[in-house]
Amino acid sequence: MMNHFTYDAPDEAATARLGAVLAEILPDGTTVALCGTLGAGKTRLVQAVAEAAGVRAGGVTSPTFVLIQEYRARRTVYHFDAYRIRDIDEFEELGPDEYFESDALVLVEWADRVENALPRERIEVRIEVTGTQSRRFEIIGLGPRYTSVVELCRERLSGGV
Repeated sequence: MMNHFTYDAPDEAATARLGAVLAEILPDGTTVALCGTLGAGKTRLVQAVAEAAGVRAGGVTSPTFVLIQEYRARRTVYHFDAYRIRDIDEFEELGPDEYFESDALVLVEWADRVENALPRERIEVRIEVTGTQSRRFEIIGLGPRYTSVVELCRERLSGGV
């Protein structure tokens, strides 16, 4: 078993498929750290996860200016955006530990900016732009709890894109 998996998504439909798989297999209380350049698709992946968790399509927007959004559906999703966070102290003022310790899925965009404040055990998704619509997602399980999750993700997505 490996703790990382690379998924090449040729288009938005494949990104949506990744989001649906993550929404299905991530255990309650998982934090997902999303890293990638501006326009890489972090918010699009969050939308896909949230929609697969029952949030209405179009109901997810980037929380860049409010820093956190809450979505309650079949699964609760907390969506952080650390892009405008000045430093770890400002992030800590949001009380992220309460969210991290909940049963919700917690997705953090620009997670590399607040890495030291994140749970040690988490899923990291590094997104690379490979074309106009295509993206490469590197899914990494940090901590023993997530090795099997990454393996399950690989199994579900390797059934053909």
